[in-house]
Amino acid sequence: MAAIGNLRYRPVRRLTQLYAGLVLYGVSMALMIRSGLGLNPWDVFHQGLARGTGLSFGTVTIAVGALVLLLWIPLRQRPGLGTVSNVVVIGLVVDATLAVLPAGGPLAVRIGLLVAGIVGNGAATGLYIGARLGPGPRDGLMTGLVARRPGWSIRVVRTGIEVIVLAVGWLLGGTVGVGTVAYALAIGPLTQLFLPRFTVAEPVPAPGRAAPVPAG
Repeated sequence: MAAIGNLRYRPVRRLTQLYAGLVLYGVSMALMIRSGLGLNPWDVFHQGLARGTGLSFGTVTIAVGALVLLLWIPLRQRPGLGTVSNVVVIGLVVDATLAVLPAGGPLAVRIGLLVAGIVGNGAATGLYIGARLGPGPRDGLMTGLVARRPGWSIRVVRTGIEVIVLAVGWLLGGTVGVGTVAYALAIGPLTQLFLPRFTVAEPVPAPGRAAPVPAG
């Protein structure tokens, strides 16, 4: 089996897919921010911190990702290239996109931005997870907690984490709205739609033979 995070198997395809997914993720976040109609729970938290500290949204996203990654240490989680790239690339892209994407506009335009942001986020999730180069820091926190507490379900852990960050972000001034609800309802089905299409399958070795390592 090809270990998650290594680059021995189809490196060109997987690296291209990873960074395309991370860039799209940052752009999709910026689209939702500019819609002004509500953000996903973690971005409500990021926006609340950004407003309270005066830092850019992307800077806060990077800082929170790095802090969450530190929580992997007691959980004995091992980051991959995709994990570290997730922390840095998304924050840089969201700031760059916000710098060129104007705020406001007619409601119809804002709804379009919201829908494009949610769908783009689902596609981006399928791309970077499907590259199999390591989960994002927030996803790894969830799976690490479940691994350390086998009696806890992923659904309960994820819901608990997101409710906490949503509540704190809202108290700090993050935007909660119809977009928050729409994201919560749509992101699961969208990820289920895109992930199988983008997952890079492992080679299946013939009986008694080692798996070949194809070119990227």
